[in-house]
Amino acid sequence: MMNVVVVVILSFFTFSISVIFSLNSDGVSLLALKSAISNDPSEFLSSWSELDSSACHWNGITCDENQKVTSISLSSKNLSGYIPSEIGALSSLSILSLSYNNFSKPIPIHLFNATSLHSLDLSNNAFTGFLPQQITSLINLKHLDLSANFLNGSLPQQLTHLTLLTGTLNLSYNRFTGQLPASYGKFPVTLSLDLRHNNLTGKIPSIGSLLNQGPTAFSGNPFLCGFPLDTPCTEPEAQKPPPNSNPNEEEVRFVGKGKSGNGSVVVSLISGVSVVIGVMFVSVLVLRRKWKLDEGKMGKEKLEKPEEGQKGKYVVLDEGFGMELEDLLRASAYVVGKSRSGIVYKVVAGATVVAVRRLSEGDVTWKFKEFETEVEAIGRVQHPNVVRLRAYYYASDEKLLVTDFIRNGTLHNALHGGLGNNLPPLSWAARLKIAQGTARGLMHIHECNPRKYVHGNINSTKILLDDDLQAYISGFGLTRLVSGCSKPINSSTKKLSTSQIIISPQNSTLSCTMYMAPESRVPGSKFTQKNDIYSFGMVLLEILTGQLTDGGSEVEDDGKGLECLVRKIFRQERPLSEIIDPALLNEVHAKKQVVAAFHIALNCTELDPELRPRMRTVSDNLDCIKLQ
Repeated sequence: MMNVVVVVILSFFTFSISVIFSLNSDGVSLLALKSAISNDPSEFLSSWSELDSSACHWNGITCDENQKVTSISLSSKNLSGYIPSEIGALSSLSILSLSYNNFSKPIPIHLFNATSLHSLDLSNNAFTGFLPQQITSLINLKHLDLSANFLNGSLPQQLTHLTLLTGTLNLSYNRFTGQLPASYGKFPVTLSLDLRHNNLTGKIPSIGSLLNQGPTAFSGNPFLCGFPLDTPCTEPEAQKPPPNSNPNEEEVRFVGKGKSGNGSVVVSLISGVSVVIGVMFVSVLVLRRKWKLDEGKMGKEKLEKPEEGQKGKYVVLDEGFGMELEDLLRASAYVVGKSRSGIVYKVVAGATVVAVRRLSEGDVTWKFKEFETEVEAIGRVQHPNVVRLRAYYYASDEKLLVTDFIRNGTLHNALHGGLGNNLPPLSWAARLKIAQGTARGLMHIHECNPRKYVHGNINSTKILLDDDLQAYISGFGLTRLVSGCSKPINSSTKKLSTSQIIISPQNSTLSCTMYMAPESRVPGSKFTQKNDIYSFGMVLLEILTGQLTDGGSEVEDDGKGLECLVRKIFRQERPLSEIIDPALLNEVHAKKQVVAAFHIALNCTELDPELRPRMRTVSDNLDCIKLQ
């Protein structure tokens, strides 16, 4: 009898709770978060009510079609409190952003039960304690920002188990101690790593992707040493931090919110390191002191009205581009590419991400006016399929080009694989879209007013892809700006049309030569638009076959390479399966379209330049290939 009474009471209690709390379990978890917030000065959470039937219309909350919470966005609301363990019960939660508030206490271990999270931003709060090892449960995490808190202890070595962590790992402005784990070299090069202003000690491991980081990834750790920092690891005892070495609270939060404390956050762009060739960059301290010395003498004229070859000038070409030079100096940067034209950095300054190319100096000496004329001509070439030049920096010993950052890597990596490539094999529809977009961009370069231009180095590494696999041509104008690719404009070459660039094949890399038209491989030859068309044809063959341009194993008496192999197969009427990319074999419906594209590529790669079509004709013919 007693058991029956208990069951009845419990059933009644459960029914009463279900009436009071008509929310689903996700809504109940959110109410736990609301109760854990002690201060909400803007009353942003006033819409969170237990009387509602759904939490999906609450401020800062996003749900899916099944009324499951997918996003919590409470940034910059001046909230105080802590994160309750109940948040870990949100099984569909993919985004949690609590940045720029006053949340405190340790990060609860149960939060990491929310394994659907792919973006976790708890930056600029007052969280304390260790970073739990259980964070490795977030197997879908792509972005992690815990910067500007009071987290301490050692860096978890197992963070590399988060194999999808390819966007951001920002642990800067905390109190982490100990050595930098060597396992962090396993992070992909595409990851934006930021460990600034902690209390890390010892030598930076010279391994993997850590070799590609700029110095700002590690700056502000006074007892950290080794490449790419300027601090040598010569005295192990000097690497031990003295007592009370942690910055005080005011300093951490002030610097953590983007301020530059005592000039300690310095430029990595103008003082990086080329790991591949082992050349040390210019010292940031020397450069910064030089700027300050000049500014003391000249005031703001330093960056606004420089004398040629002596002072730096930063010029924004796009009125809508808001990144100033100081933003670049404070930004986090890391190497994403190297070539004979220089080193390319991905630069992250808040929500703005750009690519910055540090031009190789070589033996070219540019006067400011000449450099300005050349670069601003590049900036006027604007097209949806050409990477946009946003700004540039000129100094006698430093030249930077600031462009949009296209995040999905190069066509070369998409076709052949490579570091940081997460794309599945490209479908025929994707390849046709890339080819058509590239052709339109190159056609615009050739026909751009007031005079015609030549790219000079079209290849699959110069074609970038965005999230929608839209193609962007990069590197336009570099053949005229760097040594070994062209002669700069001077008194003897000013009359030379930009459709006729003098090149020196002996200085060209093998990868560049593979795409070059036969007539352009002769020393001292002029690079024309017909040469660009040949290079595009080689890229189109690469798209169709999935092979590198020198991938042809069969040769003919009059030539060798991929284009010769393709011609031979077509002439002998052999099966298309011998040359087409195996990834396209299942797309039988596209056979006629693929054959048409092959014929366009072969027309572009005719040995006689006069037989090659104009780029407008190539683009029109590709646009005529319609997907069925």
